[in-house]
Amino acid sequence: MAEPRELGDPLGEDASGAAAAVTGPCVAGNRLNIDVYPDGCRHFFKLLETRREEVVQVEFLRLNCNEDLITSTLIHIPLLKALKSLVLKGGHARDEVGACRRGLLASLPQELACLYCLAHLDLSFNSFSVLPPCITELASLTSLLVGHNSLQGLPEDFGRLTKLTFFSAMKNQISGLPQSIGQLAALQTLDLSENALETLPEEMGNLRSCTELDLSGNRLTGIPSSLANLQSLRRLHLHSNLLVTVPASLARLSNLSRLDLQNNRLRVIPPEIQSSPFVHLRGNPLGEPEVPLQPDDSISEELRTLFLAAGEDRFTVTPEGCKVVLTCGVQFCFPRGAVTSSVTICFQKCFPDPQWVKLKHHDILLSQALELQPHGIEFQEEVRIWMPYASTQSLREREVIIRTFSGQKWSDLRSKVEWKGKMRLACCSVPHFSWFLVVSQLVVNECSVPREGTLLFSTVNPDIKVTFPHGATEEPRTVMLQVLPVSKEELLEITDDPETLASPLLCLSQNSTVDFLQPIKIQLPLPPGLTGLTLDWSKVHLLHGDQNAQNWNDITDQVVLEFTHLFALFEVTHFSWYWLWYTTKAYISGIAREVYKRLRMYQVNFIALQRKKDPEQVLLQCVPKHKVDPVLKKLHDRYRGPEPSDVVEMFEGEQFFAAFERGINIDADRPDCIDGRISFSFYSHLKNVKEIYITSEVDRKNTAVKGQVSFYRGAVPENIPEEATRKRKGPNSHWLATLPIKLPKLKSQGNELPVAKSGFSLPPLNLGSAETGYLTQSNLLGIAGRIGPEWQTIGLNLGFSYQQIQQIKYSNREDLSAQILDMLFSWAQQNRRTPDCIDRLIGAMKESGRQDIADEIEAIISLGRQKYRDSIQRVGLDQESSNEDSAIAMA
Repeated sequence: MAEPRELGDPLGEDASGAAAAVTGPCVAGNRLNIDVYPDGCRHFFKLLETRREEVVQVEFLRLNCNEDLITSTLIHIPLLKALKSLVLKGGHARDEVGACRRGLLASLPQELACLYCLAHLDLSFNSFSVLPPCITELASLTSLLVGHNSLQGLPEDFGRLTKLTFFSAMKNQISGLPQSIGQLAALQTLDLSENALETLPEEMGNLRSCTELDLSGNRLTGIPSSLANLQSLRRLHLHSNLLVTVPASLARLSNLSRLDLQNNRLRVIPPEIQSSPFVHLRGNPLGEPEVPLQPDDSISEELRTLFLAAGEDRFTVTPEGCKVVLTCGVQFCFPRGAVTSSVTICFQKCFPDPQWVKLKHHDILLSQALELQPHGIEFQEEVRIWMPYASTQSLREREVIIRTFSGQKWSDLRSKVEWKGKMRLACCSVPHFSWFLVVSQLVVNECSVPREGTLLFSTVNPDIKVTFPHGATEEPRTVMLQVLPVSKEELLEITDDPETLASPLLCLSQNSTVDFLQPIKIQLPLPPGLTGLTLDWSKVHLLHGDQNAQNWNDITDQVVLEFTHLFALFEVTHFSWYWLWYTTKAYISGIAREVYKRLRMYQVNFIALQRKKDPEQVLLQCVPKHKVDPVLKKLHDRYRGPEPSDVVEMFEGEQFFAAFERGINIDADRPDCIDGRISFSFYSHLKNVKEIYITSEVDRKNTAVKGQVSFYRGAVPENIPEEATRKRKGPNSHWLATLPIKLPKLKSQGNELPVAKSGFSLPPLNLGSAETGYLTQSNLLGIAGRIGPEWQTIGLNLGFSYQQIQQIKYSNREDLSAQILDMLFSWAQQNRRTPDCIDRLIGAMKESGRQDIADEIEAIISLGRQKYRDSIQRVGLDQESSNEDSAIAMA
């Protein structure tokens, strides 16, 4: 059954129920809170009799509407002329199945209309079927909550509440709205969710101060186009209705940060809505993967499209504009006039270097980095970019963004997710080029806090709210809120303690370094399974973490914690991480630190495989646990090696090392090799791969060499313990895993390898066959001499990966000749038995713009074929001539 949900209490929920239960009901200053005390109404009468002067001065009053005396109590409320906040909520009692009992109120005395100072009225969880007439006469009312009642509608004169800024009527039976609702010019938050609305009046478009409008869970089949007038609107919730389309004019809402259209019947989606970066469409008949969200607008349909072939790394953009599609799935749209003259754009994709890609806490990297040059080129019109990315298990509590690097810092771009066939694409618009990558991060909810105050809540968990009072800041500032849900199952697995519970983890940040002038009220839901009635205060701990979340401090004794049935409330003046725990443990901050670390960990395996044809070439890889089997299956034909390591836990972006031991060395001329160690950074959605060449310290002519590769966190220990090869030492150990490798005994070589000018060793080989023509080693050396700096393009067209090209480049630094020879002879050695290897080499030269070298190879091959035919004819083995001689003899 649904539990009470409190949408907002702008004037504060200052219940001191716990104190009242101990000391008895009393007037605390200008507040009287007796809703949590048994027979509170009876005590109200007693207080009115014994301390009348204090009671009539009360400004904040809370009563329990599940008591029989509530109706007679209300007769005396008009005596409290100074009353500013009146809370008459039901829901304090529960029935036999645990559901909240509605309060007994179904009407209010008309005399309440004389409460001229009343600004906040909460009638939630009662039995009202109509709104009492006295309410529309409360001229000072700014907040009205009537959720969880049985209202059928609102009175025609509802528009008289011209000062109303917050109105919640969720979970009623309202089927229509009066036209006068458009007169609520000051209304900022309107919640009509979970009612029976079928239509909306056009006058809704007059709510020009409205920043949040929740119409979810109704029966709406359409919405008026006048909603496009709500230029202050930041969040519009329309999910779970019967909408078949929405007005295209909603795209004109410049401040809109969330448009939720999920679970409707949408079949026609205006392109303007599709292009909104914050539209949510899941659960419609077409389904999000099938909604035709094309990464093109009406203008781009007329632009020519360039489809780049594999190996091409540049294209030209003219003032006429164009669309560009790369083989890797990246797409661009350059509108007309984006450039004033023709510009050549160069691009490359590379694995992010952890030295300059700094992920935030709980970020997940979903793509490689895309570099676009020239850097900093300013376009006259914004260019749209679509980047494919790896899918994640669930994005419900996360969002996908494109992050860009300016050369100084990374920043997030306004991004949205689109589908192209079955491919997910992250889309953004940019005015200039640099580096781009796709990241999944915790959902960010933000708002601008004015001097007048405001309310911010989480879209991941709407029960998490932050209330900013009037005067909290002198200058407007932007506040960001993120939430990390922690399931009870996760907590149990980590702590192994079924009594330990925790709320969601809340992160608050702002764009100012100045603390707030007034305390900010935070509402957190209680850990699952707990209520304010069953709470044991001795087990409650409120933890505070610094911005880097490296440590946690118990601040329970430093704040005033208050509890309702479902929520904890406290006040702070600065922002960081906040976490509510419920446990009997004494050292709670240490447990929280370990839990926080584990929430960011991944279970991985290490793999070390040797190439079957060349055991000196070893592939090292760190693979998430669930990907090990498919990776091994894919590599089985070319590599062999031991079983993967045991499961190891690693952080996203964590750096680790691989070191070779027992007679095995690594080529130290690598940029990522330090003191014989190879450095890695683990990213859960990237190939954490290094392919390296190893050598032996001992003579391999007489015996094979057995060695091992071990993986470590941080620096490799000087003395490697013997048991490290047999047993893990724990999750915090430097040592992670060890895998054996083996160098076979060297075979005797008949010929010495020739050495090129640069000192690079070249294996003896011939490409092709006698019948098709040979490219000898001498021919290949001649071809290599004609290749220049474009060797990398040729290598890519020959099938080398970008990573392999970079490896060749770094292995032969500052030696262009050696780089070319390494690339060409490595390819020739691997493909010498491939029947069409010559044709592939010719094709790669043509694709790389070296028609001259392609012509030279064809001339060499043609000459070789001719010589072969001549030699066959000379010895009488030519098949065609033999057939001709036989035919003549028979004739």
